[in-house]
Amino acid sequence: MTNTILIKNAQIVNEGKIFTGDVLVVGDRIAEVGESISAKSADTKIIEADGSYLIPGMIDDQVHFREPGLTHKATIETESRAAVAGGITTFIEMPNTVPQATTIELLEDKFARAAETSWANYSFMFGGTNDNLGEILKVDETKVAGLKLFLGSSTGNMLVDDPKVLENIFSKTNLLISAHCEDETTIKNNLEKFKGEYGDDIPIAYHPVIRSEEACYISSSNAIELAKKTGARLHVFHLSTEKETHLFSNKKPLSEKKITAEVCIHHLWFTNEDYAEKGTKIKWNPAVKTQKDKDGLWEALLDDRIDVIATDHAPHTLEEKDNVYTKAPSGGPLVQHALEALFEMHHKGRISVEKIVEKTAHNPAILFQIKDRGYIREGYKADLVLIDPNAPWRVSKDNIAYKCGWSPFEGTTFTSRVMYTLVNGVIAFENGKFPNRSKGERITFNR
Repeated sequence: MTNTILIKNAQIVNEGKIFTGDVLVVGDRIAEVGESISAKSADTKIIEADGSYLIPGMIDDQVHFREPGLTHKATIETESRAAVAGGITTFIEMPNTVPQATTIELLEDKFARAAETSWANYSFMFGGTNDNLGEILKVDETKVAGLKLFLGSSTGNMLVDDPKVLENIFSKTNLLISAHCEDETTIKNNLEKFKGEYGDDIPIAYHPVIRSEEACYISSSNAIELAKKTGARLHVFHLSTEKETHLFSNKKPLSEKKITAEVCIHHLWFTNEDYAEKGTKIKWNPAVKTQKDKDGLWEALLDDRIDVIATDHAPHTLEEKDNVYTKAPSGGPLVQHALEALFEMHHKGRISVEKIVEKTAHNPAILFQIKDRGYIREGYKADLVLIDPNAPWRVSKDNIAYKCGWSPFEGTTFTSRVMYTLVNGVIAFENGKFPNRSKGERITFNR
């Protein structure tokens, strides 16, 4: 029997507008969007939205779900389930797993695993290295989200630092190139200076001094210069400095931009003042920096120099994070709380709900040319999220879904709450529970 769901009296947020209406879901698709829709049969499930916001599910273009090889931290199943609880219905996962996804065979192994276990829709980035150009050129751009290059070393150490190799890759691939931009030489020099003073137990407050504004700017500007020289399609991940935002333009429609940028939740929420309380729990690469940087990122996000918001969800165990500075890994879990954090920023006047939807759903769909997702449109896949803007709740260990069991938001009270998440028409999350096992699909692309 075909699944039929009718969502009534929602504040529907789509394509820059908010309007009161209903959405009918039949099977895995949105069948109708209108002011007042009647149930077509007695077995239609009716969800009374009562004025809550209905938005397209978030498309998170940067996550690390740790499978294969690092499954003590997380798995595709555990983290995709947590993502669904947070209103993320589609994710793009990174290649720095064990083994790294740097061959077609290893990439397809990850797709096969996701097909078996993922609650959310998925794609994966192929990993570039100093010596796998031949494999990069075999990747079918119609079937894979893109190519990930680490221009600064981070978790997994997939550093690509040979200028000739980089120019070759940028010149020869048609894949969208996503880059982690931090200058390795600058970071190494800074780290050695502080190790000379403190040994391995460097105070965490120096993390943004070691992984500095200069390190980010040098790398980002070099990558952009190379993209302009070669005509490559470049997407710069997780901007963390105000200075970098001036490298990007807001002059063209997103569909015509060749060089785009992303910002992550943690760089929009935290500042270096938070290291005193949060310690290594907010140790990320690139580092959380100053209030000036945070304000600059917000300004660039709102004026469209920054195109998308993502999480860079990258869980580690608490035991790993509790190490001294040089041994504590960078990264933290975020998919379950990203949308609610953004809605908290909305309540504080930082961003409109329409802009949240644009940056988390519409723009990722445009940027990656994702087929039939990212909008509330008739005929599109029914990836939908119902958020009550006034349902306060507190993040605590007993409601965290991550395998690692902790969150940098523990103790935070959010004003808004994800009440329902539909993945391909299946109610996967409802009022804090997981009533149905959704089956994520491999996303396809209009390329």
